[in-house]
Amino acid sequence: MHRKSNAVTVTYAGFWKRFTAAFIDGIIITIGVGVIAFVWGFFMLAGGVIENDPDVLRRVGNGLGFILHWIYCAVMESSPKQATLGKMALGIKVVDLESNRISFAKATGRHFGKFISFLILFIGFIMVAFTKKKQGLHDMMAGCLVIDQM
Repeated sequence: MHRKSNAVTVTYAGFWKRFTAAFIDGIIITIGVGVIAFVWGFFMLAGGVIENDPDVLRRVGNGLGFILHWIYCAVMESSPKQATLGKMALGIKVVDLESNRISFAKATGRHFGKFISFLILFIGFIMVAFTKKKQGLHDMMAGCLVIDQM
């Protein structure tokens, strides 16, 4: 889909391109969180700060993963690159409705809006394939678009 804006053609990123970018980001985040959690857990256990209880370690790891995933997405999408590493690899970026860079707050809202899509059986993500501007529910909620790099 294309949109004319000040003599510039904007192409919206489709479902499969966005899915692939999210898959790449998932791999990056999993590896990053795994390394950070391992190092952090090692020093916490060695220092006697936390006990060697698998449930405690799992909860701490999940919390750490939750926070790092949010920070990764919000910082990268609000950065001058306007994209996570997965989006950069696919040549797409996140913009507001006027094709401007989004703020950290807007990127945060967009990130947490994705949880609603999870709760409604991924319908908010599937919407990307069927909406005119290729927006998911989280994009609509945050007032964002995902477009091809120009």
